[in-house]
Amino acid sequence: MTDAASATPSRDEWLAKARTLSEALPYMRRYAGQTVVVKYGGHAMGDEALGRRFANDIVLMKQVGIHPIVVHGGGPQIGQMLERLKIKSEFVDGLRVTDKETVEIAEMVLSGSINKQIVALINDAGGDAIGLSGKDDDLIEARKVTRTKRDPDSNIEKVIDLGFVGDPFRINPGLLDKLRQADIIPVIAPIGIGEDGQTYNINADTAAGAIAAAVKATRLLLLTDVAGVLDKEKRLIPELSVDAAKRAIADGTATGGMIPKIETCLQAVEGGVQAAVILDGRVPHAIILEIFTEGGAGTLIGRK
Repeated sequence: MTDAASATPSRDEWLAKARTLSEALPYMRRYAGQTVVVKYGGHAMGDEALGRRFANDIVLMKQVGIHPIVVHGGGPQIGQMLERLKIKSEFVDGLRVTDKETVEIAEMVLSGSINKQIVALINDAGGDAIGLSGKDDDLIEARKVTRTKRDPDSNIEKVIDLGFVGDPFRINPGLLDKLRQADIIPVIAPIGIGEDGQTYNINADTAAGAIAAAVKATRLLLLTDVAGVLDKEKRLIPELSVDAAKRAIADGTATGGMIPKIETCLQAVEGGVQAAVILDGRVPHAIILEIFTEGGAGTLIGRK
C-alpha cells in the first residue's frame, strides 16, 4: 500500500467522524445563541500547536451559533518581562504585588503582545476577533484589592498593600452586546480602570467570572493546568453542586490554587451563570469536548 493510500481515511474512520458529528448535534442546538465565556491561560498559552487548536475551537463555536468571549491571562509572560527589565516582584496569596512600574509592564504585556497574538490566531483560523482591555469603554471598573495577614508572634492582623491589584466591582456589557450583534469575538485582557482613572491588574479568572455573570453566560470555562477538581484519592470529580463545591473547600478536598478557582466558579453561578467548568487547557480541543460531548472534560459546578 502506498503512503498516499495509507494516509486516506478509511470508511470506518469517516463513519466514526459522522457519528461524532451526529452525537454533537443536540449540544449544538442546546447552545445555539448562548454566550460562553472562556478564560484562556496556563501552559496552553505557551504552546503554539495548542494555541492554534484553541483558536480553531473558538471559531467553530462561533460558526455553530455560540457566542464566545475570551478572557486571557499572562502571568508567566509578565514575569519574564519583569526579569528582562530587572524589576523585582513578589506574590502574596497568589497575587503579584504591583507597583506603578509593574502595572505599566502588566498592561503592556497583557493588552499588547499577548492580546494581539490571540486575536491573530483566531482571525487566522477564519474568525473575526477584536482585542480589548477592561479599560475600553470602561468595560471593567475595578477597586483596589486589600489583603490581611496575621503576625504569628503578636497575633495581630496587618493589612498588606498589593499596590495596583484590583477586583472587578462593575462590568459594563454594552460594548460586548454590540460586538455580539456584529458577530465579532471579543478577546479581553484583564486590565481594569478605577474610579480615579487608575489602572489595575486583575486576576484573569476573577475577571472572566465577573464578565460571565454580567452577560448571564450559559457557561464559564476556566482553562487551567489540571484536569479539574480532584477528590482526596486524586480522581477527577466530574460534577459538583454549589453546596458540594463549598464542602470541598471546607473539608480540605480542594487545596492551594484550586480554592480561588472554585470560588470564582461559585461567584459566577450565584451571579446568574448556568454552570462553570474547570478543565485542563493542555488537552487538545478541551472546550469542544466540554461543550459538545456528554462526558465533558473537567469539573462542572452548577445549581442543582
